[in-house]
Amino acid sequence: MTICMETYSMDLRERVVRACDEQIGTRMEIAETFGVSTAWIRRLLQRRRETGDFSSRPRGGRRFCAFDEGGMERLKSLVEEQPDATLHELLDRSGVQASIMAVHRALERMGCHRKKSRSGPPNRIVRTL
Repeated sequence: MTICMETYSMDLRERVVRACDEQIGTRMEIAETFGVSTAWIRRLLQRRRETGDFSSRPRGGRRFCAFDEGGMERLKSLVEEQPDATLHELLDRSGVQASIMAVHRALERMGCHRKKSRSGPPNRIVRTL
């Protein structure tokens, strides 16, 4: 389960830092007053001490697809020509500078699910005495 939390506003950050600077109370009292944790206050003050700024750090950005429309079409035709090609082979033949995971994600976006098939019989676990 992933919990996505919003960043605290700059106004709240300024009020908490001001309260700490003016020593209105202990960190625990300040945390209760503003509805934040003492650990967050500690990190906020540490960030200000290290960087001189206490604004929120940039969050993760969106990943862009390595395969544009032309690359997706090439990939689709490669899969149609040779459905049992590996991801490495598809990447090499596509001519796109990307990773194996990018090929996998592109295939998923196209709705092309690649099921691995076993080339031999499954292993049998033999009980030993």
